[in-house]
This record gives sequence, C-alpha cells and structure tokens, in this order.
Amino acid sequence: MKNYLIDLFDKLSAKLDYIKNEEVILNFTDNPEHGDLSTNIAMRLAKKLKKNPRAIAQEIIENLIYDINVITRIEIAGNGFINFYFNNKFLVELIRTVNSEDLNFGKSKKYTGKSAQVEFVSANPTGPLTVGHGRNAVIGDTIANMLEFIGYNVSREYYFNDAGRQMRVLGDSVKLRYLQLLNEYVEFPQDYYQGEYIKNIAKSLLEQYGETLKDEDAEGIFKQKAEETIFFDIKNTLSRLDIKMNEFYNEHSLYTEKKIDAVLKKFREKELLYDKDGAVWLKLAEMGNEQDKVIIKSTGEPTYRLPDVAYHITKFERGYDLIVDLFGSDHNATYPDVLAACKALGYDISKVKVLIHQFVTIMEKGEVVKMSTRKANFITLDELIDQASADVVRYFFSMRSMASHLNFDLELAKKQTDENPVFYLQYAHARISSILRMTNEQNLNASFENLELLNSKTELALIKKLHRFGDEILYAAEQYEPHRVCTFLEELASMFHSFYNECRIIGSETKLAEARIALILAVKIVLRNGLGLLKINAPERM
Repeated sequence: MKNYLIDLFDKLSAKLDYIKNEEVILNFTDNPEHGDLSTNIAMRLAKKLKKNPRAIAQEIIENLIYDINVITRIEIAGNGFINFYFNNKFLVELIRTVNSEDLNFGKSKKYTGKSAQVEFVSANPTGPLTVGHGRNAVIGDTIANMLEFIGYNVSREYYFNDAGRQMRVLGDSVKLRYLQLLNEYVEFPQDYYQGEYIKNIAKSLLEQYGETLKDEDAEGIFKQKAEETIFFDIKNTLSRLDIKMNEFYNEHSLYTEKKIDAVLKKFREKELLYDKDGAVWLKLAEMGNEQDKVIIKSTGEPTYRLPDVAYHITKFERGYDLIVDLFGSDHNATYPDVLAACKALGYDISKVKVLIHQFVTIMEKGEVVKMSTRKANFITLDELIDQASADVVRYFFSMRSMASHLNFDLELAKKQTDENPVFYLQYAHARISSILRMTNEQNLNASFENLELLNSKTELALIKKLHRFGDEILYAAEQYEPHRVCTFLEELASMFHSFYNECRIIGSETKLAEARIALILAVKIVLRNGLGLLKINAPERM
C-alpha cells in the first residue's frame, strides 16, 4: 500500500516541482473513517511554499493519477492531511500474497548484503545464568532474529573473561569446599561463591582425584574445572531457550595476542595517556566526556576500559556494518568511555548501537524473590524454565520494553488461560489449525477466487492488520524493540478471535466459506512467522 503511493508521488514530481525532494511520510490511521493511510506532506510544504496547506493538498489530489481499482477516494482532513481510502479488492489480494510467500511473508531485503554482530549475555563463568542474564539472552537473540528477518547476516557473540579476581575467587571457593569435604577445617569467606553448584564441582573433583589435590593451587585445576563445568551448564541453559552463539570471545586472548599492548601503543602515539599517582590515566575529558579515568591502576592491573576498548577494536576490524552491544543497566555509566576512546583512535562509532535493559524482579505469591549470585539465594534461569517453560520465559522477557523494569509474575506464567499472553497467542494458532481440520472434513478448502466477498468491517480490519506485519517488523528491528512484535501479535490474535465469533465459516455459503478459509490461513502464517521471530512454538493442537 505504501509502495504504491510512493510510486504515485514519484510520478507526480514531474508535474509538481515542489514535490521532488520532499519525503512522503505515510502513516496508518487509527480510525478507518479517516482512510487507510495518511500523509502530512501538504502541511510540511506550507511554510516553504507560503501557501495554505489545504490548498496544497487540493492541488496534489487534483494532479495524482491513480487506479480506482486500488484507491476508491482521497480526502483532505483537518489542516491539510491527505487521507487515502483503498479499494477492498486491492486490500484482500494480500491474502493471496501471504499464502504464496508463506515463511518469507513479512521479510525485508532492505539490509541484504549488510553484516551485523550482536553481543549479548557475556556473563563470566562464575555461576549459573540468573534471570537477569535470561532477559539479556532472550532480548539479544530476538534482536538478532529480527535483524536477520530484515536482511542482515548476523553473528551472535558471547564475550567473557576467565581471568581476574572473580575467577580467582571462584577457584578458591571450589578448593575450600573440596577441603571441607576432606573434613578439614577451613574458614569460608562471606564474599565467596556460596552456591550448591560450588559444592557439586568440589564433589566431582573429589570423586575423580581423591585426596591428591590438597596441595594444588586454587588457580589451577580448581578454577579450570569450575570454568568448564559452569560453561557447559551455561551453554545447556542457552540451548533450552534455542539460543546458539556463533562466537565465544575470551577477554584473556586480548592479552595473549598482544591486542592490549597495541591499544596502549596507539593511545601513547596520540598522546591520550598520562601518568599520575602511579597509575595511567586516559584523557577522556579531552574526548568530550566528564573527566579523565584510570586505565591502568597503580598495581599494574588494567581497569575494565582497556580490554573493552581492545575488544571493540576487534569488532571494528572484523568489518561489521552494525555492532549491537546489549548490557544491563549497571553498565549505563561505563560504555560511553569505551566508545569515546574508540572514536579517539579513529573508529566509526556510529556503527555501534548500545542497548541497555532494566533488571528483572521475580514475583511469587505477591512477594519479591531476592537474588544474589554470591549468596546463591537466586532463581537460576534453568529453574525459571522448569517452572514456566521456555516459551513463556522467552515471551515474558520480550513483551515489555527493555527500558522498563520487568516484574516476572510466576503465577501468571504458569496459567493455561487467556490471562497468559503466551497461551492466548498459541491458542489462536491452534484454534485456526482446528478450524482447518474441521473444514477439510467438510470438503471445504481455501479459495482465492472470491476474496472480494470478504467485505465486513471485522474481515477488513483483520486483513488491514495483516498488511501492517512487514512494516511493523521492520520498524521494530530498526528500533531494536522486540516488545513491538509481541504487541502486534496480541492485537492480531484479538482481532482473529473477534472474527471467529462474528464470521462463521462452516455453515456459510461455499464461496464465502472458502474465502474465509484463505483469510484464516493467512492469519495463521503471520502468527507463526511472528512467533518464530520470538522463537516460540506455534502449536497445531492445545
């Protein structure tokens, strides 16, 4: 619909010179009485042309040459909006298109040939994934799906660090638990990792090696076994949510491959560093940020900024057209330093899109479930999947804007009723499948020959909603907003249920029944494609 109008305006520019360099912005109308699409082009031209916008709108309408089989009428509204009313015959033809394109319906080629990298999860292997990691994982994977849907070649990447204090504490935690299993008295510090998973790793080492590890360094086999076990579990957890990474990038390799040294050399060459109080400082104030920051501590240990800059340089050098970083809100104050440093070294940071998601609160029986990784009183992502299913977890983590805090209601998540939006959507898909089985038994099949019979308000509203699918997904992908897909699908399911209640199929005249079967087939395809973007099952039966 939009493409047809944009073509008309392109042709019109030969007649009306002032249209030539003007972008034609077309918006859906909320009220069908105001047409199907509307543009404010006349109002935007009014100041430039020093003319009344309604007069400009009238001139545009008088000179537009359009097919009455596509557009029934064009009207001026308000201060100069131009409203377009599409012919029902044109609208219903989309049903044929949806059924023909099937799995490809809604996809865009806008970014074909472009590459994107999405970095998400990126939790160090110090413990099982928590619900906070879960929101990051689901949003990141869904954004990657959406970018693929609009043409990008996408690489999913997990960045982690198996060195540093956190990992030393991890190794030490396992060794202390191992010694406790040998009935040795050792004090276990409060700030060490307290979880049952630490005891299980220690137990497995005891079973494998007996007492032979008593004098081993905690940073040796204890840390190594912990990392291997935890990473194995992390990958399994992600697999349960149908998330598969293309790349696991280890921060430690930045040191072994001398990439840290290379960054420091570049900073020195550009005179962006100085020494003070035994530490090395980065001139961030000179780069436009609030104040200079330490990049190497007086102990000789780098702050997070140095490896993060080195890591991002590898992303630039790998040649991605788009680089997406997904972080929790605890990174809000830190990433600007990294981007400023990359820009100062000559990299194009306009390619980088940093997304920040808010945290998750698990609610159970109206009470907040408190969480702490070290104290191990958290709900793991695996436990959440066990209680609520992978489909529900993926949907609940996607259905709210990432900018808003998420209260994950366990009671609602477990409900098999319309109150649960996942059940509501899956039921719509299953209901269509059930109808199709029944119509097949009645020897009624989809027909595209009499689609013009679909002319009731309910039918046309449903068809117009299908028209929006591709645009909605493109917009959601470009804005990195998975919740928009959820909102669209819930609205579509609601409109389908209204159609089901108002428009009979079995019992209707044969030609109308067959046209309605074609319509619900199209709805089923769009529901399945939308749920596929969210990686949620579209069941045939419930």
